[in-house]
Amino acid sequence: MTETPEKSPAVYRLLPKLAEYQQLTPNSWDLRQLKRWQRLGAEDDKPVRFRAEWAGERNWPEGDFPSGYPGAPILSRHLIDQFGADALRAAGNLLPVDIEDAKGDEYYLLLVEQVVDCLDLRRSSKPKKLNGEVKNAVYRTDALPTRLPAFRLPQFPGAVQWNGWAADRLVEFTGDQIEARLCWSGDPTAVPHPDPWGF
Repeated sequence: MTETPEKSPAVYRLLPKLAEYQQLTPNSWDLRQLKRWQRLGAEDDKPVRFRAEWAGERNWPEGDFPSGYPGAPILSRHLIDQFGADALRAAGNLLPVDIEDAKGDEYYLLLVEQVVDCLDLRRSSKPKKLNGEVKNAVYRTDALPTRLPAFRLPQFPGAVQWNGWAADRLVEFTGDQIEARLCWSGDPTAVPHPDPWGF
């Protein structure tokens, strides 16, 4: 499915809402490897497997977007089918998630490979030395990859940035499951989240 660029582009951070849904906690080793690959880009570090386990009350339903880690978006097969796997693959690869003690659960990590240098460094806040986090981001509209559902920044490689049209669709498909925090908008009247990458 091909999307058209937005008239007023926007960029979001997506995370599960604090609601009564189970969430997936990534295996700490696999998460470290993912972060190393995102930071350094070495092909040897590129994840080939990703493990996780369910967290939350057992009687709660399993979420369709159950991971709040900024660089590790996990989607259910149901959500991928609704959104369109090919549309998501424009951003990278869908890696199956091995879930501890779970049979029949089909979830995938969106391994975002598209790194796009579209940050306006002059107008954005300075990236943090530790991880490159940009708290107040301003994007160059001429370089923003609006046809991609998601991308990463070279300055902040450990975080997935979602284009507005993709964020809107995922929120629509999941109802009350996703919190979409506005990082930036081409609409000057829009107010970004005060701390989009915080918890």
